[in-house]
Amino acid sequence: MKIPKPFFYGIIIACLVAFFDLLTKRLVFAFLAEHGEIVVFNFFSLVRVWNRGVSFGMFSHLENSQIIFSLIQGLIIFILFFWLYYNKKLHFVYALGLIIGGAFGNLIDRIQNGAVADFLDFHIGIYHWPAFNLADSCVFIGVMILLFDDIFFRKKQ
Repeated sequence: MKIPKPFFYGIIIACLVAFFDLLTKRLVFAFLAEHGEIVVFNFFSLVRVWNRGVSFGMFSHLENSQIIFSLIQGLIIFILFFWLYYNKKLHFVYALGLIIGGAFGNLIDRIQNGAVADFLDFHIGIYHWPAFNLADSCVFIGVMILLFDDIFFRKKQ
């Protein structure tokens, strides 16, 4: 069976995202373990946060959350692989590669540590956006590409 080129490109993107996500988490957490929180700008810091829930820490106190969220993430990744395999649009390949890679990086983190490592902290005064990581950013960018396509291009067809 021949692997379609777009699928192959999406897998490469996903692997790169997952690799760099896990690498940045390890490097930043090791650095912060020695130095503590680092204020980079007056609105941005590097912090050590373990997210045991989903987006913004929701459902973090749910019993057996590690198992439940790992299974849900795994199922979503599996479905996205099929979408990637049957897709031919290059911008979808990029978007799905980013989403799959981000989800896979966070899944590995959740399985290894029981939580997802977050370290990017944006804030204005006492108001903080929940800490996040490279994987979260890639998932967000991938979803925005898909939404942009749906809003601006699909409607016209």
